[in-house]
Amino acid sequence: MRSPSGFKFSGVNSGVRVKRKDLGLIYSEKPATAWGVFTRNKVKAAPVLYDMEIIKKGILQAILVNSGIANACTGKRGLEDVQREAEEVGKLLNIDSRLVAISSTGKIGPYLPMEKILKGAERCVSSLSEDGFLDFSDAILTTDTIRKIVYEEIEIGGKEIKILGISKGSGMINPDMATTLTFVTTDVNISLPMLKLALVRTTERTFNLITVDGDTSTNDTILVMANGFSENEKIKREDKNFEIFYNALYKVLKGLAYLVAKDGEGATKLVKIKIKGADSFSDAKRAGKTVANSLLVKTALYGSDPNWGRIMAALGYAGIVIDPEKVDIKIGEKIVENGKPTEFSREKIREYLGKKEVEIIIDLKIGVGEAEVLTTDLTHEYININTQYS
Repeated sequence: MRSPSGFKFSGVNSGVRVKRKDLGLIYSEKPATAWGVFTRNKVKAAPVLYDMEIIKKGILQAILVNSGIANACTGKRGLEDVQREAEEVGKLLNIDSRLVAISSTGKIGPYLPMEKILKGAERCVSSLSEDGFLDFSDAILTTDTIRKIVYEEIEIGGKEIKILGISKGSGMINPDMATTLTFVTTDVNISLPMLKLALVRTTERTFNLITVDGDTSTNDTILVMANGFSENEKIKREDKNFEIFYNALYKVLKGLAYLVAKDGEGATKLVKIKIKGADSFSDAKRAGKTVANSLLVKTALYGSDPNWGRIMAALGYAGIVIDPEKVDIKIGEKIVENGKPTEFSREKIREYLGKKEVEIIIDLKIGVGEAEVLTTDLTHEYININTQYS
């Protein structure tokens, strides 16, 4: 795993959190083509509002991220603090402050301790290095239990291209973007329209197909920076080179989405819900998300209870095209066929549901729409984590 050419990273403890890194910085040695997708929650954190405005130009050179405090629901002061962060980083790096994106994650409501943040930014700049992405990853985690880093290398026109993705997220996970934050750096040479197209498409089929608890964060953000250091012939259209890059970006985001879902707060198992035979991709996505977010389904999964009726009920209120008498459900083996239970062994299904990774396949037999949603079970530990979060 290597840093894409021309990128440096750092992560430090600014004092916002006790005895752990809480402030990270990404820096490109030259302005990079950039795009972002953001939460559709109408309550948006100050850094999201700021980034949504500056990203319109499609150029970034640095991203500063803090953990511990979300800077959400902080009004005018919150926006002013974001502006101060960008200006300070711009001054320290000797770049235009409008090329600096800001992200935050953590508790909603408190104001940022700006003296600590700004002093921490100085240390971030002074400690930038090509191999600093592990420190950066550590700095953006909150209730996460693992780092979330995925790396891909591809070749376009004889040029080696690297893509490095870093995420955080464990709870308040039901991305609708485009609390999860994702930052992708790549040295590919690509036009803004093609980068935007690739990011929007891959996000819809990766991060928008995961859910831990059905809560869409105020801070959800994905930012991608492509600085062109690989010097490949610029990707300007949907051609073979675009497909190579698109597929690699998809692998990176798919891998990160998997890690976010797998690390769901308090989860004991990762659950893949595969929807087949839907009227459309949209219906498949909605069906999968509805089943995945059902509290009754999630608690049944925790208890390894093959209660297929809860799945059927969730499909029925998903708002999709459905014929209940056509539905098949498979959990290890087929347990529902044409809407009716088969002769299955409850003990065998319980044993299957006790695994760390479980797959539920639902065939609606209506059309050709498919989607795979990743989710988790709902446990006592999830409740413990979120009653003690403050």
